[in-house]
Amino acid sequence: MANWLEAKVKRLIWWNEKLFSLVVTADIEPFTAGQYTKLALQIGDERVARAYSFVNPPSSKNLEFYLIKLDDGTLSAALARLEPGDSVQIAAKSHGFFTLDEVPSAEQLWMLSTGTAIGPFLSMLQEQQVWQQFQHLVLVHCVRHSQDLSYKEMILELQEQYPQLHYVPVVTRERDATPLTKRIPQLITSGELFTHVQLEASPDMAQFMICGNPDMVKETSQCLMDLGYNRNRRRSPGQITVEQYW
Repeated sequence: MANWLEAKVKRLIWWNEKLFSLVVTADIEPFTAGQYTKLALQIGDERVARAYSFVNPPSSKNLEFYLIKLDDGTLSAALARLEPGDSVQIAAKSHGFFTLDEVPSAEQLWMLSTGTAIGPFLSMLQEQQVWQQFQHLVLVHCVRHSQDLSYKEMILELQEQYPQLHYVPVVTRERDATPLTKRIPQLITSGELFTHVQLEASPDMAQFMICGNPDMVKETSQCLMDLGYNRNRRRSPGQITVEQYW
């Protein structure tokens, strides 16, 4: 059973008519970048709860979550109606193993995400650990439409601070919106992703973290395994660490 706390809404940031970020404050237990917690609201006579990853680094007092407002989403629609000063319930303890502590050190770290699943990577990139653990970092954010490329300003600021960060936005349903327009598995299989970033990847120098919907995670993992990479497990370290984002 989760230990629920009251969180106060600080602000909502709307990226477009569907995507928004919810910023709250609450005295939760310490967490690790890449982990998730649960948000909940009392809707009718039921507490409706869902898991959301942190966008903010653990050092931040503000807790930020990146959400999509779903037409049939009971909780997301209710969260989208919140205003500053309102309350939302938050689990005191965070969970998850999609963290840098679980990833072997390497020369390169490839962060592959779709949609709102970029959130945990943004949390990691705002911490010092990732810059000490890897020499090259590639953040791939694949979306359908260019208006879905949220957090670009933050990412560009990180690039200025850390030149070893390669940001690769990918828009799949608008012609010529970005240099790369295919889905992530296709970009890996064809080699276009590596050519675009001008990095040669191999199992002895690259780690991949994949965060997205289950089909994307499965397909991307298989493409990498076909190239000789292995799933990363505690008993047998590999190069592929995954998080399914619903």
